Formats: sequence, C-alpha cells, structure tokens
Amino acid sequence: MPSRPSLRSLAFTLALCSISAAGCAGSGREASAPVHVQNETTRRLHALFAEEWAYEMHEQPVWASERGDMRGADRWDDVGLRAQARRDAHYKQVLASLHAIARSELSREDALSYDLFRLRYEEAVEGQRFRLYLLPINQRGGIQTADELADALPFKTRKHFEDWNARLRSFPQYMDQTIELLTEGARTGITHPKVVMQRVLAQLDKQIVDDPTKSPFFDPYQKAATSTAASEVSAAEREQLASEAKRAIASSVVPAFQKLRAFWSTTYLPACKDEVGAWQLPEGKPLYAYLTRVHTTTKLSPDEVHAIGLREVARIRGEMEAVKAKAGFKGSMKELFEHLRTDPKFYFESGAELLVAYRDLAKRIDPLLVTLFRKLPRPPYGVSAIPEHVAPDTPTAYYRPPAADGSRAGTFFVNLFEPKSRPKWEMTALTLHEAVPGHHLQIALAMEQEDLPQFRRHGDYNAFIEGWALYAESLGEEMGVYDDPYSKLGQLTYEMWRAVRLVVDTGIHHLKWDRQRAIDFFLENTAKSELDVVNEVDRYIAWPGQALAYKIGELEIKKLRKQETARLGARFDLKTFHDAVLRSGPLPLDILAREVEQTKRP
Repeated sequence: MPSRPSLRSLAFTLALCSISAAGCAGSGREASAPVHVQNETTRRLHALFAEEWAYEMHEQPVWASERGDMRGADRWDDVGLRAQARRDAHYKQVLASLHAIARSELSREDALSYDLFRLRYEEAVEGQRFRLYLLPINQRGGIQTADELADALPFKTRKHFEDWNARLRSFPQYMDQTIELLTEGARTGITHPKVVMQRVLAQLDKQIVDDPTKSPFFDPYQKAATSTAASEVSAAEREQLASEAKRAIASSVVPAFQKLRAFWSTTYLPACKDEVGAWQLPEGKPLYAYLTRVHTTTKLSPDEVHAIGLREVARIRGEMEAVKAKAGFKGSMKELFEHLRTDPKFYFESGAELLVAYRDLAKRIDPLLVTLFRKLPRPPYGVSAIPEHVAPDTPTAYYRPPAADGSRAGTFFVNLFEPKSRPKWEMTALTLHEAVPGHHLQIALAMEQEDLPQFRRHGDYNAFIEGWALYAESLGEEMGVYDDPYSKLGQLTYEMWRAVRLVVDTGIHHLKWDRQRAIDFFLENTAKSELDVVNEVDRYIAWPGQALAYKIGELEIKKLRKQETARLGARFDLKTFHDAVLRSGPLPLDILAREVEQTKRP
C-alpha cells in the first residue's frame, strides 16, 4: 500500500491525488526546464509548473519538509476553512492560466506534461463540491499522528530543533483549525462512521501525558541523546532546546489534545454516522463515482468495478485450488484458509524475529533485480517497524519514499503488533510490493527523472503506483523467490486480497453493504487473519475508492505486457518493457497504454 495518510490535507490527497504522498523535491524549487525548451509557449508552460510547485511547497510545509524542503519547517499547514476556500479559488485560476497556453505549439513531451497538469487540476476543481477536507482525521492518520512527522525529518543542526519547537508552540492553532473542519463536517453531515472513528479515542489518550518526556513529540530529543551520529548541536545546546520542547509540550501540545479529546467524545463522535458507506454522505452517489474514476484513472463505474472484482475472485480461486493440490493439502479451500491462519509453523514468536526475517528477505531479493531491470534507483531503502502507538489500527505494512535531497532513505514499514497474526507466507509478496521491485524501485526511479517536471517525478496516480506494486508481486515467480507452494499461496492470497477489495469497497460505498458482510466476504475468500481483515475493511470504510486502484492498475499493466509480447514475439524484451512503463513517471492508465505502445522497440 502507499504511505499511510499523512498530515497533508485529506481533501487535497483525494481530490488532487495525482500529487499525493509519493513525494516532492528536496529543494522545493522546480527543476530547470528541460533542454528542449525553445519557444515562448514552452517557457510559459514551464514557468507555470515552477510557480505552482513553489505554491504547493509553501501551502503544505508539512508535506514539503517530509521530503526535504525545510524552508517552512517551523509551520504546520494552514487547514482552516478560509484557507480551503482560498485554495479552491486558486485551482480554478491555475486552470485558466493553463488554458491560455497553446498546447498545439508544444513538443510531444511537453504536451504530455500539459495534459497531466490539466488533469490534476480539473479533478481538483471537480472535487471541490464534495468538501472532503472536512474529513481531516480517520483511524489511520490525522493530527493525532502528527508526531510521526519527526521521524521523517533531520535533527542535526540547532535550526532543525528550533523549527520543531516552533511547531510545538504553534500546535494549538493547528488543532483549532482541525476542530473547525470537524465542526463544519458534523454540521453538514460530512463525517466518517462511528465504528472507525471510535478507534481515534485511544490514539488521543496516548498523546495526553503528564510527563512531557513521555510524549511522542519529544522523541527527537530522546533519539538525539542516545545517537552516535555526528551532530552540530552540543550537549548543552540540546539540553536547552529539550527544556523548551518540554515546556511547549506541557503548555501547548497536551492541552490541545485534551481539547480535541473533549470535543471528540462529547460532540463529534455522536455526530458520526451509524452506518458505513460513502453513499450516505451529501451527494454520496456522485462522490463515489468521482472517487472511483480518480483512483482508477478510468471511466469505469462502481458497478463495472464490482463485476470485475467478482470475475477476478473466481479466477484466482481456481489458481489457488491448483496450488493447493501441488502442496498436497487434501482439505477444502475453507480448511486451507484455516490452516494458513492457525498453524503455528507459519508464525514467528516475537516481533523482533519477524523484523529480522523481513530484513533478510529484502537482502535476498535486492541482487535479483538485475535480471528484470536495466536501471535501478540510487536511493537505498530500509525495513523498520510501524510505530507502536498506531500499529493496532494499521494494516500489515506501508512504504515511505526517500527524501529527494538524499537525506533519508526510503522505508518499508512492517507491522509487528501481535506477530502471531503475521504469517510467514505473506512476507515475500509483501516485500516485493512495498520495497522492490514495487514501491521503492518505482517511486525512487521516478524521483530521479530530472528531465521531467517535478509534479510528474513526484506524482501519485494510485492506479499506476499501486497497480505497479501489485504487478511487482507477480514478478516473484520470474525471480524465483516463490520457492515453495505456501509462499506461492501467499502471493495468490495477496492477489485475491486486491480482487476482494474491488468487491468489498464498491459493496460498502455503492451497494450499501454493512461492515460485517464485507468482513465475511473477505474471510471467505482469503487466508488473511481476522485482525488484518477487520483493519482492512475499516481502512476501506474511511478511504473510499482508494483500494480500487491496485487491481485495476495491475490488470492494465499485465494486459499491456501481453499485447507487447504478442506484437513483438521473439523480439520482446522484459527489461525494455519495464523501462517503457517506468520511464515517464506515474501516468493515468489510458496515457500509460499510449506511451508503452509508442515506445521504440529493437
């Protein structure tokens, strides 16, 4: 899956999803226009790209500093209602400026950039009517997980610590703006269901501490005190800055969370919906149709996606039957799922063992990449544990991109909570998806395409990003890492998981399924543990449409590979195909098909 929802505006992430959590520039400045820039029209286009990139970096300092642009590292985002209205007006103005540029006078590559830029702002403007920014918190992220930002930041200079302390002191304003959004959401009926939002209470409680040093917002100082890495901050300076941080946590951060806790329990949670599904939101039917189009980058309707999901569930189940026979398992598929969920041989005793095993697996996969890819990314990646305070409410894993300035590696985060619910047979497919050749390889490579505008290098079309990562799971067969029937069953279980998503997400948000029906369908068709299934279903409830991207994108990439294989016959080269898919950065699926077909072949 992608990075978990960050502090970035949820509305911006959903409605302008082509530039969501995949990353941003380290410098925050638009790269110089490509060398082919010649005419005035092209210069105007690239000037608009640069201007808008700078605007985004200023408007979203949290997102920017996560990626290495530290110019606004002393600020939280301005998320209040006035700021949202200002941004809405700005997006319309950007489209007007773009329309004044003659596309016919651009090179083929710049015309592609023009089309992608236009699409992202058209989708943002279209989505304004739904006011998704009124959903700034869910059980997977929001202001209650704001402390996690520190893990993505450098703490090497005095300025780094001073900026963090400034953010701590200004936290009440950020909280007041968040409560303003929640209040308006409650007033207008734009809320998530109670069943997922009640999970947030425990997360808030963990932020309300008597001792500031126990606050996760103090972690940068705890880590600095025990770090052996070189630092420009002396022990005396660090102690002074730590004292300031303690005061800010006690006087600003904790009282802000106490305020939200009281508001949440007495006002907001009671206003949340009793049933699940986007269908019950204002304009719920067109909203979900919009999110289906945005997340899949297709014109598929929710009904069409549901039907595709049912077909894929049936097909994958047939493949699982064949592997089950190869494994020598004599029972039914239901009995196989129960065996995979419960047999102790499939589980580690501790989270520490699980983490070591993931790291070993990643090291095994890394050297095999050269068999399938001509170009590999320069930035490294690591494997780390999901923070303990959110692990119970978080799915199995997620990925965080590297900082574009090279100051931080990419990270494959794995969930160590209740290791006896984290089976060994899922590890290979999950590593291929989240690390390499999945998210890390694709996202890091895109970030390195210096001849592309920043918004393309750091784009996030969900159907491309997640479709590629699911396709990457299937490459384990060619890499030889599914070396026993159970790891292959794990891969099929994960593919089934994504097919089930098509059925369950559309079931909840379009066909009005209740939560238990979604959970039951999931358990009937996969070997995922009940804990994972419940967390997954709750994720779909809180993030309508996003889960549709994976399978739809994977099906398109596999279709393109099949077409190219048939067209080229013996001349087909897998490395060349992968280059064609990845060379232009993330793309909508229809444009991806065009780009692959137009790539010159040997």
